[in-house]
Amino acid sequence: MIAFYITLTVISFLTTIIYFYVWHNHFSILMTVFYILTPITNLGFLIVALSTNIEMAIVGTILTYIGGCYLILIIMLLVFYFCKVPINKYVRIGLMILSSLFFCLTFTLLSKGEIGIFYKSFDFEIKDGVGFLTNKEYGFVHTLFYIMVIVYFIISFAVIIYSYFKKSQVSKNTIYLLFLTEALGVIAFFGGRLFTGINSTFQAICIAYDIASIIYLIIIHRMCLYDVDEMANETMIKRGDIGVISFDNKKRFLGINESAKKLFPLTRNLIVDKRVEVEGLKNNIFLWLDSFISNNDNNKFYYEANDKIYLVNVSYLYDGQKKKGYNLIINDDTKNQQYIKLLNSFNTELQLEVEDKTKRIVEMNDEFIMGMATMVESRDNSTGGHIKRTSEGVRILINEILKDNTLNITPEFAKNIIKAAPMHDLGKIAVDDSILRKPGKFLPEEFEMMKKHSEEGARIIKEIVDDKFDPYFKEIAINVAHYHHERWDGSGYPKGLKGLEIPLEARIMAIADVYDALVSKRVYKEKFSFEKAYQIIMDGMGSQFDKDLEKYFIKARPNLEKYYDTIE
Repeated sequence: MIAFYITLTVISFLTTIIYFYVWHNHFSILMTVFYILTPITNLGFLIVALSTNIEMAIVGTILTYIGGCYLILIIMLLVFYFCKVPINKYVRIGLMILSSLFFCLTFTLLSKGEIGIFYKSFDFEIKDGVGFLTNKEYGFVHTLFYIMVIVYFIISFAVIIYSYFKKSQVSKNTIYLLFLTEALGVIAFFGGRLFTGINSTFQAICIAYDIASIIYLIIIHRMCLYDVDEMANETMIKRGDIGVISFDNKKRFLGINESAKKLFPLTRNLIVDKRVEVEGLKNNIFLWLDSFISNNDNNKFYYEANDKIYLVNVSYLYDGQKKKGYNLIINDDTKNQQYIKLLNSFNTELQLEVEDKTKRIVEMNDEFIMGMATMVESRDNSTGGHIKRTSEGVRILINEILKDNTLNITPEFAKNIIKAAPMHDLGKIAVDDSILRKPGKFLPEEFEMMKKHSEEGARIIKEIVDDKFDPYFKEIAINVAHYHHERWDGSGYPKGLKGLEIPLEARIMAIADVYDALVSKRVYKEKFSFEKAYQIIMDGMGSQFDKDLEKYFIKARPNLEKYYDTIE
């Protein structure tokens, strides 16, 4: 029997050694406590068996109650842990205090039963070379201890059963092993006493502790595989793909792995728990830290070294829920950055190609517009070069408007009205040649026919300016053609619009159109002087033209006259 207890004690110490060999910092502290207490508990059973007197047997017995008071509680808490079922920390603390209270009461055994709250009485005997306490009569506290143990077992089984049906993210193999551990514990704790008696030299519970130790090693081995994030990080760290540097809240150095040391050789001289004063690290590591501390959104940085590009992620270092410092996680991001660079290059080339194609389409559309306008102009003896001159007149007026821009026109509007100006007389294509090419003044009925060109122009533009054109441009072009002969006082045509009813683009076009007619030679008149043309336009402000455009026309006068001088 002595060999039996020695074997179990050796097994418990071996499983503890194996546990600490495979230990990971993400293991629950409960696992560590379990593997510390198990060999101590089994050592207690061995001490009892080796006892030669009652005092030594009592000390050994007290050690065995470590298992009864603490190990069974820890096994229950491990069931919660492995099954990923949360338990309130205050409940854990309360249960630990309860178990500690019972363990403290075991020390009444030192009075050899005189107090009688745990054991009322007991004797010591050596049988077949094995010491043990005999004739044990339990006190009321021991009965409460039994109740506590039973409750722990019941709770454990309840959590296991719940997890089996409700926890799909918990391995069924883990649940089976936990159930086996609890079942063996119940059989060993209660069955051993039932079949061998409370005064037997054989204690089955120590077998259950060793079996639990072995089973937990199997479970934690599988847990490491199930913990995908942890396994992936650990694999990359060992492979050298991830560098890690840690600092406390006061930016004192805590630690660094080899991968990070290779990237930052100056860190090899850093001293743990000391503030870093290395000048060469202020422009990288501490610059990143300070940036993160000032704004937690600044948590990603890039660092180039050894022909590679590294992504540095700065985050808090946690101890449970408390922020204890800062972590710098460094990943080789070279391939990703090269891909992004290649993608950006491709996008840039594609964008340039699209812009080139778009520019060509716009040029083709502009050429189409000018071609249509030129075709119309070629039929009109009186307006040679008119479309080009009025387009430039509109441009000069628009430039003056943009300088103070109290009219709040947009660059898009400015571009579109200049582009649409050549289309203002497009409707003349529908006017009969006999009228359009008449060398003298029109008769009233002929003028009525001529006036139709504005409405015809709007209709033609609606039909020929299709989806290849900007809808905003189309709207402006239609308004310019349709309403450039409307007058501010409402006496114009074709609709007799008045004041602000006339679109702004048509009001601007009207000034450029009339000014060109005045300063250009026609078959029915000589050109007017700049001074006379200027005066006629000014006299028409507020009646024929928009009074608000007067100041822009005045400012545009020098450039208009300069332009018309160049085309003499």
